[in-house]
Amino acid sequence: MTSPDRAKFSRVMLKISGEALMGDLGYGLHPPTVERIAREVKIVHDLGVEICMVIGGGNIFRGLQGSAQGMERTTADYMGMLATVMNALAMQSALEKIGVFCRVISAIRMDEVAEPYIRRRAVRHLEKKRVCIFAAGTGNPYFTTDTAATLRANEMACEAIFKGTKVDGVYDKDPIKYADAKRYNRVTYDEVLAQHLAVMDASAIALARDNNLPIIVFSLDEPGGFKGILAGEGTYTTVHG
Repeated sequence: MTSPDRAKFSRVMLKISGEALMGDLGYGLHPPTVERIAREVKIVHDLGVEICMVIGGGNIFRGLQGSAQGMERTTADYMGMLATVMNALAMQSALEKIGVFCRVISAIRMDEVAEPYIRRRAVRHLEKKRVCIFAAGTGNPYFTTDTAATLRANEMACEAIFKGTKVDGVYDKDPIKYADAKRYNRVTYDEVLAQHLAVMDASAIALARDNNLPIIVFSLDEPGGFKGILAGEGTYTTVHG
């Protein structure tokens, strides 16, 4: 457990999109970007915070896009899950390179590259101060990595989900397209659902609401942002009950 003056939370879930690993590339992984995010995680980990991670796979393959192009949805979703494993392994490599012990835990068994998901074992890894990267979503098609992050956060008894994005919070419309977009400091789960705000998909929001799990949306591009947000500093939006 960390002292209150160091961080507001002792165990958190960090959810980032696969696109966050692309950097300026249009596809795939940008190693310097992966390493930068790994350093952000290490800064927080060094405070004593126990960290879970879920990384999307959209930089490699997105199931919904494959389905929209005529591919059978279940197959497309499984391909997307495999993309998340690739991203998780890249992040594990970057973290271990800078001295952070880490485990990739997959919802689809692939014993040669990742551990299978066993809740009690994952909790023990966290207690031993290892970062746990949960890969392959929930292991089921039709569920996004947002839902997987919310599910694992509840199972691991995380105190909050930190959603790292390209913008510094939740807006009423796309701030990149609209100069008059309004940012919320705080917004309720029901408001997110009713107004179709782009935070997480509806099933993830509902699962967080049912378990009163706050979601903190912040910019992953802000240097030191993850540490600052954990301390209650900086610009962010809290989704709450």
